[in-house]
Order: sequence, then structure tokens, then C-alpha cells
Amino acid sequence: MMKIVGVKINDCGKVFYYDSNGYNLKKNLTVIVNNDKGLQFAKVVDIIDVDSADEYDKVIRIASKSDYLKHLSNLRDAEKALIKCKKLANKEGLNMTILDATYNFDKTQLLFRFLSDERVDFRNLARELGAKFKTRIELRQIGIRDKAKEVGGFGPCGRLLCCSTFLTNFDTVSISMAKNQGLALNPSKINGVCGRLLCCLNYENDAYSVARKDVPEVGKKVIVDGNEGKVITSNPLVGKYKVLIDNEVVEVDVNASKE
Repeated sequence: MMKIVGVKINDCGKVFYYDSNGYNLKKNLTVIVNNDKGLQFAKVVDIIDVDSADEYDKVIRIASKSDYLKHLSNLRDAEKALIKCKKLANKEGLNMTILDATYNFDKTQLLFRFLSDERVDFRNLARELGAKFKTRIELRQIGIRDKAKEVGGFGPCGRLLCCSTFLTNFDTVSISMAKNQGLALNPSKINGVCGRLLCCLNYENDAYSVARKDVPEVGKKVIVDGNEGKVITSNPLVGKYKVLIDNEVVEVDVNASKE
């Protein structure tokens, strides 16, 4: 069996997997890896066994003390770059909120992430930053969900936010999902701390869609035992609904009718 390690380049980022390259790696150990952005200082967060590691890039080395000191220096320089970028963005009159700045390990790239409600023409800003810091500049617009992921917090369920604990990708969430699950379309109930629709609306939506195939919607007219009535309540997950027929409420169990 081959050892594969999962590493994070930042605490809230995705997990990337690498061949351990024969090193005896343990969780929380820091390593140097390479990706499409260049060398990166990363922390081991997962270790798994696989039959073959051919498809994985190799860990370059275990981070040394000098690597760690260089990483700290990069963090300090990135903070200075962040301040400069904010000043230049304000000078350009750009409608953007610069969130952070990050150097890769060998400082061949400087990444700035920002929030904006509109598309921003930052070409002139990128040129000024490139001239100032003499490295490759990337300005990346991220969503409000990405920001919530980093800030963290608690959802209406009382648990830590899904985005800050296990979600690595944000799937599309639509208002139709809330309707499909019979939820009140109250923003305070169906929106997360980021102000967008709750990511968890995705989790049970498929189950509701399947269940609703056998359970009619509220307001629909149906025939029960030869009598016509109107559906007044619907509970797809338990397979039951209630029908008003001549001022009498009749409960229908679709599961019982299948037996």
C-alpha cells in the first residue's frame, strides 16, 4: 500500500492529496508541495492508504525551520501588500472590498481576493501591483459564501456552519428548493448568515422530489373513495395528505394504498 496525504494550504481551503514520497508524515506536520500556483507551504490534515500513487504529485519535502521562517516572512509581506492594494483600489475608485493577500511559498505569485456585487475592471490595478511587487499578480473575485466559510459561525440549526466545516464546493441553491420542501419563504428562515439561501436546502431536495410524486400539492382537487375534495395539508416525507370533502377532513396514506 502507498501512503497518500491530504494537505491544506490554508485552514479554510480545500484538501489536496499528494504522494507522501516516502516521508513518514503525520497529521499537523507542515510540508512543501507544488501545484499550479507554484511552491506552497501546507499542513497535513489526512493520511490514507492506496494501491497506487501514480496519479498523485509527490510531496517535495518536510518543512524545515528555515521554511517555516520564510513562511512567516511571506505572511508579513502579504499583509503589507494587502494595505497597498486597498490604497490603490481606492485611488482607482474601484467598487471592490479587498479581503486578503497571499504569496505562494517562493513568492512567484501574489494573490488578492476581493468581494464585489458587480464585475470589476481591475486591469490597471493589476499592472500597478505587478510593477510594485515584481511578481505575478492574480486578483480573484469570490462570493459571499466563500467569506462566510472563512469567518465561520452557527447556522439556525445550532450547529457550526456547513461551509466552514465540510463543504468544499458550493452547489447551486434555488428558491424552488424551499418551495419543494414546503418551507415558508421567509428570508430569516431560509437564508444563511451569508444572506444567501441555505446550502442545506440541497441536502434533502431530491428526497422531497421523489416523495412528492405520490403526494398531491395543497390546493389540488383529488378523488378519494369516489368523492372529490381539495388537499389542505401535504406531508410528502411520511406519504400522507389531508383532503377536505363536504366539510369533513379525510387523511390519505399513500403507502397504505400501495400495500
